[in-house]
Amino acid sequence: MTDAAPRRGRGRPTRTQTEAAPATRDRILEAAREEFSERGYEKTSVRGIAKAAGVDSALVHHYFGTKEQVFEAAIEVAFAPALGAPDAVEDGPLDAVGERLTRFIFGIWENPATRTPLLAILRSAVNNETAAAVFRRLVATQLLRRIAGQLDAPDAELRAELAAAQLVGIAMLRYVIKVEPLASADPEQIVARVAPVVQGHLTAP
Repeated sequence: MTDAAPRRGRGRPTRTQTEAAPATRDRILEAAREEFSERGYEKTSVRGIAKAAGVDSALVHHYFGTKEQVFEAAIEVAFAPALGAPDAVEDGPLDAVGERLTRFIFGIWENPATRTPLLAILRSAVNNETAAAVFRRLVATQLLRRIAGQLDAPDAELRAELAAAQLVGIAMLRYVIKVEPLASADPEQIVARVAPVVQGHLTAP
């Protein structure tokens, strides 16, 4: 007589579900990015994300928790390309850091594949305080503090924030509000004019 297969505890995922977990999680994140992008933070619901991903709402809560936590996970993935900015600051002489950082950031914005999710982040952050708080926390901990750590100055965090404000402000006008002639200007022209200002924020006395 052979032993019976061990019974699966109540609520535990099957082996197939466990093996499929990474793909399911990615599908939920993709659906979340699309929902937040199309509807904004306030009008997006966990139920809507689940429906778009083809899963049960409980599974969204299982992987991510609350809607705020789903949003944070979604924008971390969308914001990932920008997290290379501190490396752009570090990789080269300090007297050219403004151009490296400016060129890096606008390179991300000029690429449609990376621009679309960033637009969704900015729109949600502008229109909802909860989304803004998540965005601020991500930018502060994973971007600005790392950039500040590369600067040899007592007010390094303020300098990094001023440089970021310059770049984000221009990105808002060019890609979100689409103010002309900025919206149609050649990227190289923008880099040439903005880089010295960013340089000043980061290294000027």
